Amino acid sequence: MALTDAPPATGRIPTAPLGQRVPRRWLVPVLVIAVLVLSPLAGLVFFAARGSGDLWPHLVQNVLPRSVRTTAILLLGVGAVVTIIGVGTAWLVAMYRFPGRRILEWALLLPLAVPTYIVAYAYLDVMHPVGPVQTFLRNLLGITSIRDLWFPEVRSMGGCIFLLGLVLYPYVYLPVRALFAMQSASYLEAARTLGHGPRAVFFRIAIPLARPAIAIGVTFALLETLNDVGASEFLGIRTMTVSIYTTWTTLGSISGAAQIALMMLALIFALLLVERWARRKQRYVGGGQKTTPAGPIRLRGWRGGLAAAACGAPVFFGFVVPASYLVHAAWTRLAEFGWPPDLLFWVGNTVKLAAVATVIVTALGLFLGYAARVLRRRSGTITLRLATIGYALPGTVLAVGLLVPIASLDNWIADIVRSLFGASIGLLLLGSGAALVFAYVLRFLPIAAGNAEAGLAKVSPSLDMAARSLGAGPAEAAWRIHLPLLRPALAAGALIVFVDCMKELPATLLLRPFNFETLSTQLYGEAVRGTYEVAAVSALAIVLVGLVPVILLARTLERRR
Repeated sequence: MALTDAPPATGRIPTAPLGQRVPRRWLVPVLVIAVLVLSPLAGLVFFAARGSGDLWPHLVQNVLPRSVRTTAILLLGVGAVVTIIGVGTAWLVAMYRFPGRRILEWALLLPLAVPTYIVAYAYLDVMHPVGPVQTFLRNLLGITSIRDLWFPEVRSMGGCIFLLGLVLYPYVYLPVRALFAMQSASYLEAARTLGHGPRAVFFRIAIPLARPAIAIGVTFALLETLNDVGASEFLGIRTMTVSIYTTWTTLGSISGAAQIALMMLALIFALLLVERWARRKQRYVGGGQKTTPAGPIRLRGWRGGLAAAACGAPVFFGFVVPASYLVHAAWTRLAEFGWPPDLLFWVGNTVKLAAVATVIVTALGLFLGYAARVLRRRSGTITLRLATIGYALPGTVLAVGLLVPIASLDNWIADIVRSLFGASIGLLLLGSGAALVFAYVLRFLPIAAGNAEAGLAKVSPSLDMAARSLGAGPAEAAWRIHLPLLRPALAAGALIVFVDCMKELPATLLLRPFNFETLSTQLYGEAVRGTYEVAAVSALAIVLVGLVPVILLARTLERRR
């Protein structure tokens, strides 16, 4: 389908404003993308409608109540931890000047480079009774028996909440810090003039103004919590995600897994609706005049040291401790046994899948972002939102839901090839990794589309009008005008998508071809077997690659500041 409007043969300049003539032509491909994104939901309904036989009463009685309760407690705990750490550190970094602030303001992003399951895997060994921490404490206190030293249990709900919160708080820190940095000094000066101290300014002025950013950040953190399967399973927390995975792989019931997945989706959409409802009457506008950001206040003495310690603690426990362990364990493994013989195959598989998915996601994200600019009708806006809900679907839910449409397409292709050539090609999509790439695309498409849409929002509509007046269609304008302007935003989105594809574990575990290992699945398998040193090399490779977008993001924030 051609997306470019041909110049008028008469040489007349088109007079219809942008968004009135072209939406029908752009709405069809957007609708196709939305249908593809929603296809996993159809697969879930198909499997769930088949029923799981005698297994469903067992799931209702023994599995669902515990997993729902556990998931709810985990979400509440992680939400509280990421809010406290994210908002607190953002306020300190944005509003105060203390020793180490210039380093900590970007170092607070480092936990983003470490997947949740790697942090859990690292802390299980670090905090083990014969691990370095408890061994050091016993030697320091002169204790000889392991049983004589009480130590908090990492394999617990509290341990899972703490570790997930240490990794996911940057989702809150990033938007809240940006909002605090943009707050006008006049608000704070007015509050101080009325006699309010720093505590009252924080709770009565800053927090209410930051509620939209806090809500968005916490929502993303909770969606990542729901997507987690590795950390929860390592730490013995049976969430709904873990229940879906074990019901499919251990009990062999994909119908039971689909039924749990539908209940989990209801929880996710309820979470999103609550977030929208909480902000339904909030309006935050600035004055027409140019605002002056509030300058940082210098903290001296013990106050400056306390602020530095408060901001440094999440970096230390969320990044330094697991990264140091990975470096030590990987060095020990390499020094004793050398490089794992299949390491290059794992790296190649991971990079190949992530690169293909990133190219597709970036292209589709650019199209959807530009379509959001062109489509101004309500139907187009709704369709665009449906096309970008994939991030709300955890990897396990995607995997279960995609099995039906992909298997049906596989069988259809196999039947055609068999009828035409008399050859059997087996499961082409599931066996080649194409199904896994499709899952990556559906899950991470909102990231690329959001970056493209945000970048296009900074481009003046007058450029579109000028291009239309010169006879250029939307596709030509996008290629020759918008694409060069969007390269930084697209590159940032592509980098984040690439790293997220490398870290994605649940969908990779369930949709990978047989005898096909990536860095994340190899790490998961070794950690389940308890051979932590063997998995350290793969974990360290994932963390090192994940550092790249975090460093670039920190540099971008520094330039904007």
